[in-house]
Amino acid sequence: MAQSTMLHVRVDEDTKAQASEALAAMGLTVSDAVRILLKRVVNDQAFPLELKVPNAQTRAAMEEARLMRQHRSARFQAADALIDDLEKASQS
Repeated sequence: MAQSTMLHVRVDEDTKAQASEALAAMGLTVSDAVRILLKRVVNDQAFPLELKVPNAQTRAAMEEARLMRQHRSARFQAADALIDDLEKASQS
């Protein structure tokens, strides 16, 4: 077996806790998951998930969501307004 080395990764506590819980349910640790990821990169010479640059519409929606979260606001003041907007969009 090859000599091991330490790898330090910074992630927020909430993400770490949620990932640890999900992985534990699969019988894995966070370290196991990182090792699996890196082995896949080595074996496949590719990142094992499809990564795409978001298009302009997606980037605009992401920015809108960030602003809404930052200002704790929503685009619609009531559920009826949201439903009306969805119905209009589906008819277009």
